[in-house]
Amino acid sequence: MTRAFIFPGQGTQVVGMGKEITKAFPAAKHVFEEVDEALKQKLSKVIFEGPEKELLLTENAQPAVMAVSMALIRILQSEASFNIVKDCKFVAGHSLGEYSALTAVQAIELQDTARVLKARGRAMQDAVPQGVGAMAALIGIDLDLAKEIASEAAKGEVCVAANDNAPGQIVLSGHVGAVQRAVEIGKKKGAKRSILLAVSAPFHCSLMAPAADIMAGVLAEVQLNVPMIPIVANVTAAPEVEPLQIRRLLVEQVTSPVRWRESIMKMKKLGVRTFVEVGVGKVLTGMVKRIDRELKGFSIQSADDIDEFLNST
Repeated sequence: MTRAFIFPGQGTQVVGMGKEITKAFPAAKHVFEEVDEALKQKLSKVIFEGPEKELLLTENAQPAVMAVSMALIRILQSEASFNIVKDCKFVAGHSLGEYSALTAVQAIELQDTARVLKARGRAMQDAVPQGVGAMAALIGIDLDLAKEIASEAAKGEVCVAANDNAPGQIVLSGHVGAVQRAVEIGKKKGAKRSILLAVSAPFHCSLMAPAADIMAGVLAEVQLNVPMIPIVANVTAAPEVEPLQIRRLLVEQVTSPVRWRESIMKMKKLGVRTFVEVGVGKVLTGMVKRIDRELKGFSIQSADDIDEFLNST
């Protein structure tokens, strides 16, 4: 099988996501009911109706994005006898998307994933006081130059490459002053765009260490099974199947860079030619095409997308 399923992360959430498929497919409705039950919260109402400011809260956005991805997976399974083992070689997810991927391959139970992501979102939000950290995108700069810019901007503070998304698309994370300096340095060193991002915390850098400590405790209480197929992890950009290793990497992921470009290229090296993004938006599909034009990207986020996908297989 030359196909991999990939799952989006935070930032893709939008009020109303998943509402259409929930009305059309009982399997999707059941996913949102399970998540609501696990969280003892009517998260589905926030997802479908808002208010937007509540959905944007990290502790809500993370389980919400996962729920939409899993609703789509359940539809594929119930409506088309989709079998991820037969129809897919690897899974991967961008940051919180790793949890969606692990749930899709039955390494974590859905309700456990919802609770873990609620805790993860709260821990990441609380790790750094508001206004202390920031993130910025450097467009048109490669990873090595981005690291140089981050190092020059740090001046004793934290400033690192947090996301290696695609060629010419690097995200920096760290103290707000250092990241602001990096934006200005990036402009001088040839970045096509160098902009601060509207995020609530500096994710995937050492400032997230308090959140990583919390997640170590949270994940220690969760049953992790051997995934049905390997997951290509953000931290290693390599296939992983051993539960203890996956648990360790999920903790490390909180403070480590997302090696997305390397992950996609690793899967290509191992035979994957088509990447199917399952969830809200087409961010990862766009990244795949920027990483390597030989690769095909396909997005599943609606009933029409499901039909098109099934007709193409």
